[in-house]
Amino acid sequence: MTQDLRNVIAGESVAPTAGTPQIPLINPSTGEVYGSAPASTGADVDYACQAASSALTTWRRVTPADRSAAMLRAATILENATEELCSLEVLGTGKPVRQMVDDEFPAIIDQIRFFAGACRVLEGSSSGEYLPDIVSSVRREPLGVCALITPWNYPLMMAVWKWAPAIATGNTVVLKPSELAPASTVRMAELLQEVFPPGVLNVICGAAPTGEALVRHPLVAAVSLTGSTRAGRAVATIAADRLIHVQLELGGNAPVIVFADANLPSAASAIIAAALYNSGQDCTAATRVLVQSSVHDNFVELLLSYASRTTCGAPHEDADLGPLISEAQLRRVEDLLSDLGQSGQVVCGGKRIQRAGYFFPPTIVTNLTQDHALVQQEIFGPVVTLQKFTSEEDAISLANGVSQGLTASVWTTDTGCAMRLARELDFGAVSVNTHAPMASEMPHGGFGASGYGNDLSIYGLDEYTRIKHVAVSLANT
Repeated sequence: MTQDLRNVIAGESVAPTAGTPQIPLINPSTGEVYGSAPASTGADVDYACQAASSALTTWRRVTPADRSAAMLRAATILENATEELCSLEVLGTGKPVRQMVDDEFPAIIDQIRFFAGACRVLEGSSSGEYLPDIVSSVRREPLGVCALITPWNYPLMMAVWKWAPAIATGNTVVLKPSELAPASTVRMAELLQEVFPPGVLNVICGAAPTGEALVRHPLVAAVSLTGSTRAGRAVATIAADRLIHVQLELGGNAPVIVFADANLPSAASAIIAAALYNSGQDCTAATRVLVQSSVHDNFVELLLSYASRTTCGAPHEDADLGPLISEAQLRRVEDLLSDLGQSGQVVCGGKRIQRAGYFFPPTIVTNLTQDHALVQQEIFGPVVTLQKFTSEEDAISLANGVSQGLTASVWTTDTGCAMRLARELDFGAVSVNTHAPMASEMPHGGFGASGYGNDLSIYGLDEYTRIKHVAVSLANT
């Protein structure tokens, strides 16, 4: 299968500017090139932003009911294209077919339908006379043209997390997917041109220079990015210089705190599943396991027993884990494991699987110190680290002792302990006896180096609206 992608701008699939370089698209399961995407230039970015700006004049005035109806039609169109879209996503990312079809795609459709309903219940403050003979009310308005930048680990889902609330609230968008896996996003945009007016949903391909040009474009009023902390800092710097709104969902480094009184077999099974899902390429991955010292060794054995049953393979092999996204990502994981210091020990995995593609096995590392790179950095691979703690205070200190603050989980049968840790953990989401459950109705966002603002939920709509005070005098004039 060969995929030579085009941008989707103003309702059409558009060839890039003459002479635009092409980015090879590589199947991570084989290491082979299966197509190309344009490294869109400033001229391409300008065309897309102009199209979005033109569409904004009418789309922002479409009623919530009509925007909602369009969103619901969009969900149905995508649902009818499940096989095609899932096949493209699997080709670009290597993730297991059943993961995409059974887990991710139903959630994607639900998220679109959620925002279709949520946009009809947005409110400002009720009208009132807060000053004599002055009636005040609050309008909630779209921001304008939104630049949306999405990652490669969940191309379709992250695109929906961005465009669905933006379009539902009356904005128009220019979306740039990751250059590593853009095909499913481009096809989604092509399918949805029959629902949205030309220019409402535009997709341009490219790498970091394309994203920078998009964020810098003078017609862009807001930016939302899901990506690395490094990318977030770069985008935030540009946005600050332009004084435009920005929302960032960046890297995670989730602590998973296991107390001795927890149901250890159940906890181990769930933690391994949450750590290895999507080959660990997930900002909420249950990577950093903190275990009460009295049960540490027993818990390591439980984790090993579950990890040993996990299979790695290409999508058609019906394995539990697919490959990492690229050779560069695989080498990064290898580099993080290359220097464990005096005490760190790999107890399973640790070496790439010798076959075509970028496969890495489930890996467990014990006895790491808090300052080790495997503890301090987001790994983004199928690697679990273990550290011991003795008390609640010790666990909180270790958990909070990193720069990221996206999600955390606590495993205990002590309700008081769970509630104390939920209060003290400096993370945007804390779960108890489960890890990072996702629902369309609940916000997803982090603190610190994990960014700011929220995706999903009614709070996600706040990222794409502005508040205006309108005051009307009742006095005769």
